[in-house]
Amino acid sequence: MIDLKIDEILQKGEDEQLESIAFRKSFLIDPDEEIPPPQPAWALKNASNDEVAILGTLGNFSQINGKAKAKKSFFVNIAVSCALSNEPILTRFVGGLPENQKEVLYFDSEQSRYHVQIALKRICRQLGIRKPPNLFTYHLRSLTPSQRLKLIEEEIYSSDKIGLVVIDGIKDLITSINDEAEATMIASWLLRITEERNIHIITVLHQNKGNEQARGHIGTELNNKAETVLSITKEESNPNISTMKAEMCRNIEPEPFSFEINEDGLPVEAVGFTPIDSRKERGVDIHKIENFKLYQLLTESFSKETEINYSELVRKIKTAFSNQMTGSIGDNKAKDIISKCKDNNWLSQSEKKYKPYILLPFEAV
Repeated sequence: MIDLKIDEILQKGEDEQLESIAFRKSFLIDPDEEIPPPQPAWALKNASNDEVAILGTLGNFSQINGKAKAKKSFFVNIAVSCALSNEPILTRFVGGLPENQKEVLYFDSEQSRYHVQIALKRICRQLGIRKPPNLFTYHLRSLTPSQRLKLIEEEIYSSDKIGLVVIDGIKDLITSINDEAEATMIASWLLRITEERNIHIITVLHQNKGNEQARGHIGTELNNKAETVLSITKEESNPNISTMKAEMCRNIEPEPFSFEINEDGLPVEAVGFTPIDSRKERGVDIHKIENFKLYQLLTESFSKETEINYSELVRKIKTAFSNQMTGSIGDNKAKDIISKCKDNNWLSQSEKKYKPYILLPFEAV
């Protein structure tokens, strides 16, 4: 079922091309068609206003980034538990899988069988169930990247009851984190299989040691394509506490959530702890950023496209800033950067109907 060679996909005979007309038309969007919103897979109730921030929906994938020992696996524990439970987990995390898609697949490609089982038992204790009948956990460390990918896809296609899939170690499905073709292949695979199977996939990836950027080309590609990007960070003021923050989301934004590990080895909310939200953009003055660095944000944003609409450019600028700078910015700062780049004559708008932006050559200002 898996096609890893893009050139083979493109090499079609004349008969197949003619027969693909109906296939191409199946991708058309009709403005009169009633398309229901996607089903939530898991969500977080914001404490300040009781809004439900959707962290992932069926038909999409989300990305969890964090440094080694930041407690990413403990946070995955929370995600899996809330998907399996009919009750909120830690009072604020809620699942939303439909009754006919309550099965969860959990793939770990990094840890030993012993440590994967520890993670599994932790989920069981969190749920208060000795052996959840609809949770299937796999240890894939001994397989090759292609074998891991093949096994995961075959298991996903093995049942229509699957609603959530966790891939803890998405980088281990490819041979190089900096191979652009492989990164594009994995991102395309995630988009395809989540839509075809109407499931949600949570992927987990390490951040670079020196900054908060997700590692390699695969990190950039997945951050660009994910429905939600969450980061798990160990708090400097209290190393026993880790905080989840939303780096990018397409739904209501979840508030930061801090957790610690109790004496039973389970994640619990760090009650009374207030994390410092770096996304408040304290200290980010775009007028103090060198021109060549601003232009580098544009070149990354336009690396695969020649024209980008405004809202998409705002999102790409935010991603590029997180990849290239220290910290991250919100929509307002991204819009300020776009305005400054327009003033510097690095951006122009085409004459098309919706006037997408075009990147112009760099000229020192």
